[in-house]
Amino acid sequence: MKVIIAEKPDQGSTLASIFKHKKQNGFIEIFPNDIFNQGAYVTWAIGHLCQLVDPENYNPSWKKWSLENLPIIPEQFQYEVTKDKAKQFAVIKKLVTNPSVTEIIHAGDAGREGELIIRNILRLSGCKKPMKRLWISSLTPNAIREGFNKLLDEKDTRNLYYEAYTRSCADWVVGMNASRLYSLLLQKQGFSDAFSVGRVQTPTLALIVKRELEIENFKSEPFWEVIAHFDMEGRKYTGKWINDGEIRVKTKEMAEKVAAFCRDKPAVVEDVQSERKEFLPPLLYNLSALQAEANKRYKFPPKKTLDVLQKLYQKGNVSYPRSDSRYVTIEEAKTFPEILNKLSQLNNYGQFFPLPVASLENNKRYVNEKKVTDHYAIIPTEQIPNLDKLDADERKLYDLIVTSLIAAHYNKAIAEYTTVTTLVDGRAVFQSKGKVQIEEGWRKVIHQKEQEDEPALPILKKGDQGKTAKVNVKESQTQPPKRYTEGQLITLMKTAGKHIEDKELEKILSKTEGLGTEATRAGIITMLKDRKYIEVTKNLVYATAKAKILIEAIGQEILASPEMTAKWEQKLKEISEGSATPKHFMEQTNKMVTHLVAITVNHAGEWVFPEDLKESFVPRQYKKKSGTKVGSCKLCGGAVIDKGTFYGCSNYQKNGCTFTISKKIKGKSITQKQLKLLLSDGTTEVIEGFKGKEKDFAAKLAWNEKQQKIEFLFNV
Repeated sequence: MKVIIAEKPDQGSTLASIFKHKKQNGFIEIFPNDIFNQGAYVTWAIGHLCQLVDPENYNPSWKKWSLENLPIIPEQFQYEVTKDKAKQFAVIKKLVTNPSVTEIIHAGDAGREGELIIRNILRLSGCKKPMKRLWISSLTPNAIREGFNKLLDEKDTRNLYYEAYTRSCADWVVGMNASRLYSLLLQKQGFSDAFSVGRVQTPTLALIVKRELEIENFKSEPFWEVIAHFDMEGRKYTGKWINDGEIRVKTKEMAEKVAAFCRDKPAVVEDVQSERKEFLPPLLYNLSALQAEANKRYKFPPKKTLDVLQKLYQKGNVSYPRSDSRYVTIEEAKTFPEILNKLSQLNNYGQFFPLPVASLENNKRYVNEKKVTDHYAIIPTEQIPNLDKLDADERKLYDLIVTSLIAAHYNKAIAEYTTVTTLVDGRAVFQSKGKVQIEEGWRKVIHQKEQEDEPALPILKKGDQGKTAKVNVKESQTQPPKRYTEGQLITLMKTAGKHIEDKELEKILSKTEGLGTEATRAGIITMLKDRKYIEVTKNLVYATAKAKILIEAIGQEILASPEMTAKWEQKLKEISEGSATPKHFMEQTNKMVTHLVAITVNHAGEWVFPEDLKESFVPRQYKKKSGTKVGSCKLCGGAVIDKGTFYGCSNYQKNGCTFTISKKIKGKSITQKQLKLLLSDGTTEVIEGFKGKEKDFAAKLAWNEKQQKIEFLFNV
């Protein structure tokens, strides 16, 4: 008897669906068949059933957040069953320890995380029975049957497990120590919040903050353009005045002067340059490319794209969603005609058939064995859905995947870009640009809006003569860098190597696909939102004051740079290839964290944060947890708590105590440090920057015992 362990319940159901079976509590019994002579049991994890234990499990004193406890480095890492998933773990353990079970089939997702999830369960259940690995890229009946007939040996994917396990432990060490380190040191500076720090999330955040500061520090400057309207014997077009290759004029006076000179003057076409450009069809999608496109077209957050894609995968309609490859093998290319033939029967896609290119088998742009890693590109499977039964979001993503495959079977698009140089009165040079689509090619299938739609130009040739019918002066402003969209964040993480100056490290990071993995990037962005480091408004990403404070504190430390990720990813890849050991990697990680703690504690006294940043900082609201106690209530003796936007007495619900103090008084933020002084000594130190009716002023805040209120103290 064999036990098959899937990663999720619905995947387990799909694996069992091609056999005669019976559902049980927490597993499915497969009856004897041509693949499993004695039958089999299919059970499942619920994602990560196991997790690394908390610090206090290693050492009770590590429960308290204190600088003295750092660094926290366990001698041996331990996993435990997640409490809310203990019931399913018990089901799996009972099955795998059943004496009649002789072999385990690991059927987790075919990737690093899937490898880790199932093997951790087997470790904790004490199972050491022989194991095979199901490794498939789609959940169609054909793929499932073929996968069970071609099971991999356990040792074929063992190094992937070592990599994932090492990655998990190293991330724990970095996150646990760095988060406590910066949280404690920043709390001393008056920032009452937990500051989460991580190997991938922090360098990603640093890139977002960098863009935020570029926008904030950008100084917009005016410029002018001189736009002429030409009439060449009825052929009309416009052009911009160009001087030394520059169309922007720095002063209005100069622009007006040029315009005045050109009005009603003769014009002649001095030059016509045409360049034909060819555009090959886009590559097939991997997860990052699909997340970026879905965000661009439909404003889907990356996590939503992954979630919807997962549903399509589990229905058997598309291949493995977390793929990092945009290529397929020859074997996959051979299946395309059958898939496309079925798609041609659908009303939505019939218009694109017959296809100009019959097969991709010999097309190296798409078929490249060397560039197919664990999985090939995301493609539709032969299991074509009834489109009317897909929900709106599923249809949008399915359409993107289908049209990418159809477009790959089309010819290149060809466009002609024309640049016309017009001379006014023998002196003033104007430039006009236009585009003519020569061959539509694949753009019949995928309509791409160009960044700037080039206007159509009339047919012109050198020497054509006419007049300057009209001249305008247009005023504009230089624009700051654009904010990232959520989709662009995915691309930014994937191409983070471009932000590294060291060319060798840049190569490493580009080979390892940047920051994070296809499977984790969407989760990192969601985490940054949940932890109030970024806000997304109308699909645009804003860095919060909390993010700027953390990145300012980290400064030039390697934690905020893609360099560290590049080095880590190189070593982790070597572990998966069997050329490096987890032990050596963890030793290096532990040394790095120990150094980080020592140097950061020493330098924290030098941190200086701008006043406007301090004032903008709003601590995150934590549910079911009381805020930080900052002192004793002046009215009832209860605890005064930092409640986010104000300080208030914790006895409000108990006895109705109304003691509250706003965090902003006369436009000035009141820090925890200042309030602690007020509550303990009755007055604060002198605070600069209160906003008066006519001018700013400085004063102490004092508690008036008689009137039971706060007042200003001047000249003391």
